Amino acid sequence: MVADGTHFNGLCCVDYGNAETKNLDDGATTMEAIYTGNSRTWSAGQGVGPWVIADLENGLFGCADEHSCPNAPTVEYPFLVAMLKGRSGGTFALKLQTTYDGARPRDYEVMKKQGAIILGIGGNNNNWAEGSFYEGVMVSGNRDDAVEEQVQANIVAAGYGSKTASATHRNSTRTAKPRRFHKSVVA
Repeated sequence: MVADGTHFNGLCCVDYGNAETKNLDDGATTMEAIYTGNSRTWSAGQGVGPWVIADLENGLFGCADEHSCPNAPTVEYPFLVAMLKGRSGGTFALKLQTTYDGARPRDYEVMKKQGAIILGIGGNNNNWAEGSFYEGVMVSGNRDDAVEEQVQANIVAAGYGSKTASATHRNSTRTAKPRRFHKSVVA
């Protein structure tokens, strides 16, 4: 997903990903979505946030620790690219800069995902969080890192943050300078 790295708050939850089919909290393990914000209710990352972490329902996790994830950096860029890989065998990962790749939190080893797509709200249909979403994709299965890097290169080439990616203005061509992106992947 591509989102704004500067538009967020500490409330729950501006999510994108797999969620419950009825917009009701069906309990832990019923979601697997990307959260961007700085809520400290569950596991928080370094600094003041925002962080890219996984919403697994009834918990936000940047790692298996329920309170602190020191490898989850504060997003310091106007745009962020985040990818969440939910794997079988009780693991998940955040990519492109791998901030976590390991065991799921306790009681989240076996997921009960329902397959709905959520955007901008929490699994219980709350809308307290703030954020800006630009685009995203959900796929079945997990792609290797080379494919993810190609996707990232394509996103950078799109020219997010430029007034024009390459526009003609008054008989001259201006090409935007590439912008910095925060790359974070949870696998």
